[in-house]
Amino acid sequence: MKRRITLKINGKVYSHEVEPRMLLIHYLREVVGFTGPHIGCETSICGACTVALDEKIVKSCTMLAVQADGREVLTIEGLASNGTLHPVQEAFWNEHALQCGFCTPGMIMASKQLLERNPRPTDEQIRHALEGNLCRCTGYQHIVNAVRTAASRMGA
Repeated sequence: MKRRITLKINGKVYSHEVEPRMLLIHYLREVVGFTGPHIGCETSICGACTVALDEKIVKSCTMLAVQADGREVLTIEGLASNGTLHPVQEAFWNEHALQCGFCTPGMIMASKQLLERNPRPTDEQIRHALEGNLCRCTGYQHIVNAVRTAASRMGA
C-alpha cells in the first residue's frame, strides 16, 4: 500500500505517493528528478548520497522517503543561488578538489555543514568532518584545501 508524503526540497514543496520501503535517495533521483546526490555503495559508507535534512546532513541511502515526510531537504542542486555557486562549490572548482565528480555532492554537503558549525576549522577538523565520504580520485589534499579556501571566503 502506497503512502503520500510531502517534502520541501530545495525550497519547493513536492508531494507523491510512494512505496513505504522506498529509500530517500531513490525518491530524490527517480521520482523528483534531483540527480545530484549519487547512488554509490547503498550501505552508508561512501557518502555520495549525502543531503541535508532539516539542516543536518544524512546519507539518503539509509533513510526511507516516508521518514522524511513533512521535513525539508537540501540537495547539492539547491546550493547555488541565481546562477552563483555557493562558496564551497566555487572553492571545490577553483582548488581542483574534484576529478570524476562522483563523491563531490557528498563532500560539498559535508563541507558546508562543517563550515556552518565551525567557520575556522583546522585541517585535522576538516579531515574528521569528511571521514564519512570516500574519494577514489583526488587524494583528499585538494579537498582539504578547498574547504580551507571556502572557510576564508565565507568568513570574509
